Amino acid sequence: MPTTKIVNEHKMLMQKTADHLHSEFRTVRTGRASAGIVENLSVEYYGTPTPLKQLASIATPDAEQIVIKPFDPGALKEIEKAIRSSDLSLSPISDGKMIRLNVPPLSEERRKQIAAQIKKMGEQSKIGIRNIRRDGIKKLEDAEKAGTITEDNLEHGKKEMDELVKQFTDKIDDAIKIKTDEVMKV
Repeated sequence: MPTTKIVNEHKMLMQKTADHLHSEFRTVRTGRASAGIVENLSVEYYGTPTPLKQLASIATPDAEQIVIKPFDPGALKEIEKAIRSSDLSLSPISDGKMIRLNVPPLSEERRKQIAAQIKKMGEQSKIGIRNIRRDGIKKLEDAEKAGTITEDNLEHGKKEMDELVKQFTDKIDDAIKIKTDEVMKV
């Protein structure tokens, strides 16, 4: 029974790694406007770094524009400052009540850079998955040495870990392909 517990524990960690990658992908700029690009942008609000999504409503009225309407109009200048100092390369247009961000189409060179960035993010997640497998196998080996599981259980657990790694790396590869295709699409 401890074998199943150890495997399930590490499966959850692998799932968290894959989920984290998906949340990172939301922040990657594609050719169209998306609230995910700016929602986690850190804004200095009364001396505290706060995610933009907690300070304002974020909408995308069309494919080329993001509209940010702060809940507190006093935060408008700080939001604008955070956008200007970010690496988004977007210029905020403020009318005193809300901020508009025009998202220009990406150049082919920039699309290739973003695709490489996506691949790198995916590779980091795969490394994380493999590290989780390594830790899981070590736990299984320790349990076998302690006598809580048999040698057969150890081998079965290792096989399950390898299957999980394959399953999650395939999911990550699929996610990379989907996001890369989305970015490269003109």
